[in-house]
Amino acid sequence: MTDTPYHVREPEAAPIPLLLSIPHCGTELPPEVAEDLAGDDVAALPDTDWHLERLYDFAPELGIRTIHARYSRYLVDLNRPADGSPLYPGRAETEVVPTTTFDGRPLWRQGRAPDEDERRRRIERYWRPYHARLRAELDALREAHGYALLFDAHSIRSEVPRLFAGRLPGLILGDADGTSCEARIAAEVKWVLEESPFSEVANHPFKGGWITRCFGRPDDRVHALQLEMSQRIYMDEDAPWTYRPELAERLRPVLRRALQTFANEAAAIMA
Repeated sequence: MTDTPYHVREPEAAPIPLLLSIPHCGTELPPEVAEDLAGDDVAALPDTDWHLERLYDFAPELGIRTIHARYSRYLVDLNRPADGSPLYPGRAETEVVPTTTFDGRPLWRQGRAPDEDERRRRIERYWRPYHARLRAELDALREAHGYALLFDAHSIRSEVPRLFAGRLPGLILGDADGTSCEARIAAEVKWVLEESPFSEVANHPFKGGWITRCFGRPDDRVHALQLEMSQRIYMDEDAPWTYRPELAERLRPVLRRALQTFANEAAAIMA
């Protein structure tokens, strides 16, 4: 096992000032952590953002560097604040070092849930390096181009009653209620989603997690968007969570256009 808790895909074309982050696609766990999981059902990692590194594998062709997680969100959640504060006060959500699945089932065997020292260790060992790399990449892009863009990619089962009511639309664009990205840029990306074959909405029930809210600072010329997707539009939502190429090939052009529009609209505005 190497020391780096993430993978990097380098641009294949001339680099553009857009960074793609995929924080919840990781499936690795250190052996000493895996043995503490509560059973085979949670050891299968059901809450993973399955296959996103495959779905977005065209990004290097566009000149986009991709950073995606190696480790499962059950080890530490890279899209939660390190201090444990809630993203959505008053709503059910999982913690920075989770103790339950999305459905509320215990993650850890009795007596083996992470204590405070273990939570701090995981944050220092896995969470901070991911965020430090995002920060370094965005700073470098802003230095080179005068501005930087961050696209945070996610997916989730269409129905998770504990977290939200009803069935999700296909695509959910988040800009933290208009605070993480210049409104004209976000509007153009949203238009791409509106013109797609998939149902879409903005900022509900997800408006962007900690990564979007932390790094999206339009006044500092850093613009961040989150795209959450219902997994039904590209894969099977039940185990073994099979990737469906015939579905994915309808979605991938939409994602490509969204990233290109994000970059092009920002370039026009930031010039």
